[in-house]
Amino acid sequence: MRERTVTPIGVIHTPHSVSKDTPNQPSRARGIPGRVEVLPEFEEGLDGVERFPYVYLIFAFDRVDETRLTVVPHSGDGPRGVFSTRSPRRPNSIGVSLVRLVGREGRVLHVEDVDMLDGTPLLDIKPYVADIDSR
Repeated sequence: MRERTVTPIGVIHTPHSVSKDTPNQPSRARGIPGRVEVLPEFEEGLDGVERFPYVYLIFAFDRVDETRLTVVPHSGDGPRGVFSTRSPRRPNSIGVSLVRLVGREGRVLHVEDVDMLDGTPLLDIKPYVADIDSR
């Protein structure tokens, strides 16, 4: 398999600075505001994003210091493989959160329901499309 390099396209700003005090899912972070600042060279890629009420933020768990293939999820229902959980201790340390898009000002998105730490590197943004994403 070919190795890939992923470069952040921006940064996510949130009120969360301590991992243990940060909600572990967007559904547990309802109404918590954040800002997504896209780097200037990627601003054109935001055209039309404000048409969507929700967007997926794909980001790096940049402060996770270890990978585990077996973890105990927050539900506490015993050890499981990391790929059957939403644990940040993943081999590629990639996170995905569905957040509410409140508005856009140039290359800044105002969002709610943020469950990541302040300064988290943003890797990608994808719109939530209900008839495609909802099963």
